[in-house]
Amino acid sequence: MNQTEFSRRRKQLMRMMGSGSIAILPTSQTCRRNGDVDHVFHPDSNFYYLSGFPEAHAIAVLIPERKHGEYILFCEEKDEQKELWEGRRAGQQGAIEQYGADDSFPIDDVDDILPRMLEQAERVFYVMGAHPHLDSKLSQWINRIRSQSRNGKQGPLEIIALDHYLHDLRLYKSRSEIKFMRQAARISCAAHVQAMRLCKPGLYEYQLQAAFTHACSMQGARQQAYPTIAGGGENGCILHYTDNNDVLNEGDLVLMDAGCEVDCYASDITRCWPVNGRFSEPQRQLYELVLQAQLAAIEQVKPGNHWNDPHEAAVKVLTRGLIKLGLLKGTPARLIKSEAYKKFYMHRTGHWLGMDVHDVGDYQIDGAWRVLEAGMVLTVEPGLYIPRPCKGVARKWQGIGIRIEDDVLVTKTGHDVLSSAAPKTVDEIEALMAR
Repeated sequence: MNQTEFSRRRKQLMRMMGSGSIAILPTSQTCRRNGDVDHVFHPDSNFYYLSGFPEAHAIAVLIPERKHGEYILFCEEKDEQKELWEGRRAGQQGAIEQYGADDSFPIDDVDDILPRMLEQAERVFYVMGAHPHLDSKLSQWINRIRSQSRNGKQGPLEIIALDHYLHDLRLYKSRSEIKFMRQAARISCAAHVQAMRLCKPGLYEYQLQAAFTHACSMQGARQQAYPTIAGGGENGCILHYTDNNDVLNEGDLVLMDAGCEVDCYASDITRCWPVNGRFSEPQRQLYELVLQAQLAAIEQVKPGNHWNDPHEAAVKVLTRGLIKLGLLKGTPARLIKSEAYKKFYMHRTGHWLGMDVHDVGDYQIDGAWRVLEAGMVLTVEPGLYIPRPCKGVARKWQGIGIRIEDDVLVTKTGHDVLSSAAPKTVDEIEALMAR
């Protein structure tokens, strides 16, 4: 992402904030894994969306109409000795020259400088609750300013939820964002193909996970967007299964939900295939039903439709199919109204996708489902899950978990499936695994 894109986002937000405002956005903190080892650092999505700054221990500040520069970045100073051990830092000069800041100060000076900036503001735009340590500091700073009202210092009169404004901006993806999401989807699709090719009875679930991660890393996508799910057999019925430590058995299906990220933009793709490369007849019947439901849901992704249209389409197809297969009894209308399908399909058909795998953005506005518009990206992921044992269900259906998930962009005229390169028909999967 180039700096022009980040600058455009900052200006758009500052126009929404208006004069007399200040926005404060901290990034994530490093998190201790164990001993003296930290988890791999990942920047806060809101912070990175506006700054593109990759380092920890930083705070972005936006002050519309500030004479000395509207965008201020607090970050760590250059330190030759620490950089020898921990890696290069941008420092104050790099913050300005490389990352487009109008002004930059050492993060250690934030307690002295930021309160003086707050003195001039009427409104503070901030996300409360996400960064408890800074929450406490911000409250102290504001209370200290207000305690000096006799000296003519009034300080901010209100704190406004920044996420309300910022999340709506993030919901609509620009061309640059779509480019990165398309790249993440392309790499993940190729990694799913690699996992299918490798798969055979006797392999372990973690070996499929390793194959997927390796394929992504070799294409430059070194971060996964979320923990990989590689569930063989009954493990595919556990929605967020991540143990990935069981052997893959002859005659079972494996469900793989995995996606990489590129420049902090996520992909989220699920494919399901037979461990031995050939679907049994019960597996094929259930798989074809889920695929029909997914295709029906994708057809509902277009401008003017509302968020729940894809889910309603998937539920109708699944319910009718479950009746036909004898897994549900009754009329489709009654079973849908009573939500009888939830015995086998208990989750929603999708979620927003972007910098977060479950991305930000309201699903309802004033109690009504949000209308889909061009630039939104969502997942479409119906499934069926029949654990073992399952009372009242024939043995042939038990132990089968299926989900098919794609990343779908809403376009001006309809939709674009970003993850279409990953095979998902029965014939495509069997042909690929036969090779």
